[in-house]
Amino acid sequence: MTTRVIVWRHGNTDWNAGGRVQGQTDVPLNDLGRRQAAEAATLLAALQPDAIVASDLRRAADTAAALAAVTGQTVSHDQRLRERFFGAWQGLTTAEVAAQRPEEFARWRAGEDVVGGDVETLDDLGKRVADGLQDAARLAPGGLVVAATHGAAARQGIGHLLGWPIQQVRTLRALQNCHWVELTSDDDRGWQLSAYNVGAFSDRPVPPPV
Repeated sequence: MTTRVIVWRHGNTDWNAGGRVQGQTDVPLNDLGRRQAAEAATLLAALQPDAIVASDLRRAADTAAALAAVTGQTVSHDQRLRERFFGAWQGLTTAEVAAQRPEEFARWRAGEDVVGGDVETLDDLGKRVADGLQDAARLAPGGLVVAATHGAAARQGIGHLLGWPIQQVRTLRALQNCHWVELTSDDDRGWQLSAYNVGAFSDRPVPPPV
């Protein structure tokens, strides 16, 4: 029995557009993000998901709600699918972080696990998101679950599920807004990556996954 999980990044926000670090700040979708969510929802609804789960942050919850509006399903929410907590960085642009907290910024750019500034470690992030995705899969064994989450959370959670070391996870390109990853899980092969960065906006720039 194979279970499929779609890990779906939320639509665009004004902070995405401005290169501002969101982390767990509850920033809503902008007009573009709402259009992205509606268009992606049409594509995902055609896959006939059996369950929908989302981070409780509005940008992910409202992205999931666009799919639920098409399918008639309800969305369950899981705080473990929240974005990485970026501590003192939240609300700053990446340029401001680089100028004001250069040592931390250098560690982040290098992909180090511990950055400082109360930024959540990659290991902690990967574990909590992977736990959330595991439980999401249990909502529809043998079926398809869509989990709406965030850029850094998606990448690190997926890497943890697949058993990849941090440096290997860094080889994954950042997910574009409203793009998704497809994972499969079965008793014989465990978790496998089936598709990555799928969506309707492949020609658009990739905002940083923060």
